Amino acid sequence: MIQQPKPARWPPTLVRVLLFCLGSAIILAIVSRLTQGFPKAWADHLSIIVAIILTFGLTLLFLRWEGLSLRDVGLMTGSQSISRVATGFLIGLVLASLQVTGVMLFGNVKLVLNPELSFPYILSAFLLYFLIACREELAFRAYPLRGLNYVLGPWTAQFIVAIIFSLEHVVGGMSWMQAFLGSGTGAILFGVAALRTKGIALPIGLHAAWNFGQWVFGFKNTPGVWEAIVEKGYGPKVMRTGMISYILIMSLAIVIFYRFPAKKIK
Repeated sequence: MIQQPKPARWPPTLVRVLLFCLGSAIILAIVSRLTQGFPKAWADHLSIIVAIILTFGLTLLFLRWEGLSLRDVGLMTGSQSISRVATGFLIGLVLASLQVTGVMLFGNVKLVLNPELSFPYILSAFLLYFLIACREELAFRAYPLRGLNYVLGPWTAQFIVAIIFSLEHVVGGMSWMQAFLGSGTGAILFGVAALRTKGIALPIGLHAAWNFGQWVFGFKNTPGVWEAIVEKGYGPKVMRTGMISYILIMSLAIVIFYRFPAKKIK
């Protein structure tokens, strides 16, 4: 994961990365606005699909500007790509389950099966969270992270990308604490996974499974397979417990990914 920095090149690369991230955010905002007239059931899916296509096109332009190839930023598929997505998804589901378990152990919240549950409902949510993961990993852990990694080293690159990732979530409506402690910590995990495996396949699986797992247990402020019911007056306590559990689990996963030999990750 360690990459020797090249200080002479970092100022222009940083400027290009910031421009790229601004461009990808603008793309998302525009396509989200343009798809508002479509049926709600498909508007979100359509906007993310279009955003992925346009962000990939933007990536190609910036790679040419930077003098990098798709392989240099982990965007070349290989024989292990599908297995890495699957491995990441399995690990992500385990992490999401552990966080929910940590919250449930302290009580004041219960899970109630969603009476409106159906297979199309689950499939739609799974597809949406998978697409969101693809878009965010492409927008943050491909050219931005790998480009900065080449010139600034892994941890400086991680720090910068995590800040940008958190700011996008603030703009999207998250509180500053949720964005920086929540999304920011997740950004570090996904970034470590991307650098260790030299691609975004495993982070896509991780990211998709984490969000989908949270949705399944009703921890996305909307009913999933279950709905999380918090006892009256215990909302702040449950939120604190959830954040502490999240940070502990994510931190442990970051350490494991950082220490685990990349060649062992299939």
